[in-house]
Amino acid sequence: MTLADIGVYGLGTMGSALALNLAEKGFEVAVSNREADWIPDFLGRAGSLAEQLQGHADLKGFVAALKTPRVILFMIPSGEPLDAMIETVAPFLQSADTLIDGGNADFADTNRRVEDLERTGVHFVGMGVSGGGHGARHGPSLMVGGSDHAWTQLRPMVESIAARFENDPCVDHLGPNGAGHFVKTVHNGIEYADMQMIAEVYGILRDKAGMSASRVAEVFDAWSDGPLSSYLVEITAKVLAANDGQTGTPIVDQILDQAGQKGTGRWTVIEALKLGQSASAIEAAVGARSWSAERDARRMAEGLLDPGSTMPISIDLALLESALVAGRILSHGQGFRVLAAASDAFDWSLDLARIAEIWRAGCIIRSRLLDDIATAFRSDPPFGHLVLSDTIRPALSLGVPALRKVVSGAIGAGQPVPALAGALSWYDSLRNGRGTTNLIQAQRDFFGTHGFERLDDLGAKHHGPWA
Repeated sequence: MTLADIGVYGLGTMGSALALNLAEKGFEVAVSNREADWIPDFLGRAGSLAEQLQGHADLKGFVAALKTPRVILFMIPSGEPLDAMIETVAPFLQSADTLIDGGNADFADTNRRVEDLERTGVHFVGMGVSGGGHGARHGPSLMVGGSDHAWTQLRPMVESIAARFENDPCVDHLGPNGAGHFVKTVHNGIEYADMQMIAEVYGILRDKAGMSASRVAEVFDAWSDGPLSSYLVEITAKVLAANDGQTGTPIVDQILDQAGQKGTGRWTVIEALKLGQSASAIEAAVGARSWSAERDARRMAEGLLDPGSTMPISIDLALLESALVAGRILSHGQGFRVLAAASDAFDWSLDLARIAEIWRAGCIIRSRLLDDIATAFRSDPPFGHLVLSDTIRPALSLGVPALRKVVSGAIGAGQPVPALAGALSWYDSLRNGRGTTNLIQAQRDFFGTHGFERLDDLGAKHHGPWA
């Protein structure tokens, strides 16, 4: 039997799709799975690609079927199951072999695994994979972290299977150890904010304009050809236009308003706080999903809590479009600010422009906006802030006034818009040259003698007259 170029362990939706993608690009792929009966079923569904695939129920045989130095892609849960798998497979590995975790993982766990395996000479890669099952099969966006040796092994394969934007493969080696998984985490955080802002605009159109799902679908469909052109806006139009086969009504109206989450959005917020950064739009999106889980409490509160005096809201579609454009720019600005802070803190030298480029196709947050973001970072914006770049500021000048009107109108009408409001507050905090934390410093000094700096004596520690 011909030795395989790569092994894929885990034949769920993503693992199966990546294995078929690799086989289609001409690579010999060994596959295995904990439930061995999945293997013949997968091979049977592979059609003509089965010629490029070989199944192995036995782990030792699976590893032995690979060319050396070996490359093994694990598409299994990244927590305890992956740690157990590494421990099980370790006796069959040799120095210079490379293991890849293609799931969503806490980058700190990836750092730990890199360090543990380095002692044995085995390389460990944390690779973010975005695009869902369809993307994995036909071209995902891939974010690779790990050693130069591992990248040399992986590069021909991942460049072959990745999505392409104007023939540029949407994959790159972003940095050492957990860099790839960290970038994927922030990608997902931006995704959370993007989805929440879209949902907030949908809520305004549904609840305050009285639009049907099909009419809102028409609005998003029209927007998908303009500055909001993106995968998420495109699928929003399709979702809202779809009807339920049982009732004949819009399927979205039959779906329980409780959103799930797998943790990556929360990880983004946690890491942002650790790095001293604000990710208010992302935090609001995570919070909104958490609130959605308390449906019974919300239903009771609807009848108990007085909404107060709510004002009517004026619905202007052009204004809503501009507000959503501004909100999306600001949420991306927050995400990239977290990436920049992590790059400095962990000495990763992340190329923010390149990250924007590999997100332009294949991934869930792909959009026209990412072209402008890549251009902005290529021009080295002041203080590394996306929103201060000459490329981005004109769009914000047009969009922020609309965002301000939409947020204030929604608040006055009692319509929740936490992510849009969080983005606007972040923008206003950034543009405010004189903030209010001088008072906070005075309070801290009063009760804790923490001291403060004076404007006329920066660098020195002072105390107030209350001391």
